[in-house]
Amino acid sequence: MNNHMKAYLAMIVAMTTVGSSFVVGKWIVEAFPIYLASGLRYGLASALLLPLLYLAEKRLPKVGRKDMGVLFLQSLTGVFGFSVCLLYGLQYTTATESGIITSTTPMVIALISFFFLKERLSSRQWLGILFAVFGIAAIHLLSGDTQEIVPGVPAWVGTLLIMAAVVGEALFTIFGKVLSYRLSPLAIATLVTVLGFVMFLPFAIYEAMSFDFTQPTAADWMYIVYYAVVVTVVGFALWYYGVSKVPASTSAVFTGVIAISALLLSYLFLKETFHWGHLAGALFVLSGIWITARRTEARTIEPSASSRMEA
Repeated sequence: MNNHMKAYLAMIVAMTTVGSSFVVGKWIVEAFPIYLASGLRYGLASALLLPLLYLAEKRLPKVGRKDMGVLFLQSLTGVFGFSVCLLYGLQYTTATESGIITSTTPMVIALISFFFLKERLSSRQWLGILFAVFGIAAIHLLSGDTQEIVPGVPAWVGTLLIMAAVVGEALFTIFGKVLSYRLSPLAIATLVTVLGFVMFLPFAIYEAMSFDFTQPTAADWMYIVYYAVVVTVVGFALWYYGVSKVPASTSAVFTGVIAISALLLSYLFLKETFHWGHLAGALFVLSGIWITARRTEARTIEPSASSRMEA
C-alpha cells in the first residue's frame, strides 16, 4: 500500500469516527448532563494529549499573550460552543440530520471568509455553498420528518443548534489559520482541548453535585471514553497523518465521509427512519464539498482536523 492509499484510509477512518460521534452523542445525552459529559470528555482527552505533545515535541510550547487570546477564541467557539450546541441539538434532531448538516463546514468557512475576511469566492465556491443550502433544505422539505423529538420543541430548533455548532467549528478553523504558522497542529489541538476543559469545569462540577453517578451503566461510561480517546485523540492523529500526505483540496473532499458514516451508523445503531430527503440532502452536501474543494490550492483554508475531532 503506497503512502497516498495509507493517507486516504487514515482520513476515511478519522472522518468515520467523527460520523460515529453523532450516534455516541445521542447515547451520552440520554445518560449524562451535557456539561458534565463534556467536562469528563475533555478532561480525559487533555490527560492523553498533554503527554503526547511533550513526547512528540520534547517540550511544551511557549505561547504569547496574543496567541493565547486566539487560542481562547478557538476554544470558546470550536470546543465549548461547538460541543454545547451539538449536544443540545442532538436532543432535538436526529443523528442522521446532524451528520449531514455538520458536513457543510467547508462551505460555511468559505462564506464567513467572504463576509468577514473579504476573501473573494470563485463561482465554484458559490455553487458549492448553494448546494449546501439545497442539502439542508432537502432534509426537511423532502423527508417530511417534522415530528418533535422533545414534546413542545419544533424539529427546526435542533437544526438551528447544529448549524450554530457548524459556525463555531468554522470560526475555529479561521482562528486557527492565525496560529498555524507558529504552533504545530498537535500543540493547537492540545491547548484548545485543555482550555475547553477549563471552560467546562465549573459547569461540570455544578451538574456533578446533583448527579447520581450510580445511574450510568458501564456502556454509558465507555461512550465517554470512546468520545475522548477514539474521536478526539485517535481521530485527530489519523486525520493529520492523512492531510500531511495529500493536498488540502483533496483532504477537504474526505469531510464528506462524516455525512455518509453518520447516515449509515444512525440507521444501523439508532434505527432511525430512512427518508429520501436524507439521501437527497447528503448528495447535495457531498456535491457541494467536491465543488468547493476544487478551488485553487493556494486559496484553500484547510478544514481543521482538531476542530473536527471536537465533534
